[in-house]
Amino acid sequence: MRFLLVTAAPLLALWAWRSKYTIYNNILIKPDLPDAYYHQGNASTQCSPLKLDPEFTYCEDLSPWDLYTSDAEDKSISERRVLISCDAGRKEWNTVMGPLKNPNPRGSLWSYSPVSGKTTRLVLQDFPEDHTFHPLGLEACPSYAGNSSYLYVVNHAKEKTVIEQFLISPSFAVAKHIRTLSHPLFISPNAIALTGPNSFYVTNDHVFTRRLPYYIGSVLPIVETVFGLPLSFTAHVTLDANEAESDNPILEHTIVAPFVAFSNGISISPSGLEVAIASTSIAQVHFYSRNITSNALTYTSSVHLPFSADNVNYDENGNLVVSGHPHFPTLIKLAANKTDVAPSWVISISPLEGETKPEPEYDLKATLSASAMVPPPARHTLETLFQSNGSKFSTGCTGLNDPISGNLYVSGLYAEEGVIVCHP
Repeated sequence: MRFLLVTAAPLLALWAWRSKYTIYNNILIKPDLPDAYYHQGNASTQCSPLKLDPEFTYCEDLSPWDLYTSDAEDKSISERRVLISCDAGRKEWNTVMGPLKNPNPRGSLWSYSPVSGKTTRLVLQDFPEDHTFHPLGLEACPSYAGNSSYLYVVNHAKEKTVIEQFLISPSFAVAKHIRTLSHPLFISPNAIALTGPNSFYVTNDHVFTRRLPYYIGSVLPIVETVFGLPLSFTAHVTLDANEAESDNPILEHTIVAPFVAFSNGISISPSGLEVAIASTSIAQVHFYSRNITSNALTYTSSVHLPFSADNVNYDENGNLVVSGHPHFPTLIKLAANKTDVAPSWVISISPLEGETKPEPEYDLKATLSASAMVPPPARHTLETLFQSNGSKFSTGCTGLNDPISGNLYVSGLYAEEGVIVCHP
């Protein structure tokens, strides 16, 4: 017993020091957030839900889908649509937070056009009838000259988590199923960032998952999350471009970012030279330099956030938009049907130019400033784009800023409205 106490004490001290901002900001206290704040005006009048269908609810990921006017050499975008993954049955089937009760009701995929203002459900064509579908992270290749392009979607299916490959067209509300991708190291895929039509990064958020039998699946994932154990990882996957009856469609699976606590969202910068990965359980975003030829990643820096980071998206100006959960206990209660709403926070992380030094106080326009909760990052600055105590919008998990339309989109993991859009 004495040995256990002597061994455990320094480990607990290390955990408390490493996770001090998360423990205090996101667990011990509930931040005093406003009903709603939008950085470009009045959230009450400028932010509204996209919800038009009962199935368009509990939405997780948002991804831009760029439609180019002609070939790959022409960079003229005719429209930027938004692809959305939703799962109305999330409270019955959630392999990350639980429970694992009923996997049968299928989740859904949607496309939103800011040009028409319409939200359209994508019909799953040629999807196996006996295959369950619970979409999480997704990303699509751009479409050129109206042609179809690949869409990849993480699917937390009944038996195991896989990645589904679809073909989508700008002209039809259809996602044609191409193939299901599986690998022994697809332990808990969460988010995807494409490096080409047949290659991508994929995060794995846990090593211990709720799929483990008996009480093990109820205990070990919580331990991994709460103690911020750096067990999760990100891999790069290369596929066989030949879709037809490939016995082994995954040609290469390489772990490129190991030893991260709860790897969640991932995004590649517009230059292709940087990758950001959210570390949820320690409320940070890690930045990596990327070798474009080999897709190898090298860690460079981290940024503390005033919330548990969920998904991340670079905009075309190189700013990283991060959305997350400011109070984790409330999120847990909401998933268990013990409360109705949980807070949301969306922040933009921008790199500092040249020798610019960070200001000790920053993000001062927000109702609750991030600088009141976390120290200034050394190489970046933070600006709140949206925040809510849950009354305006609950459980914001993905933020997407579109400089073309000026719109800010926020999806909610357990938001009845599914997604809101804020117009400047």
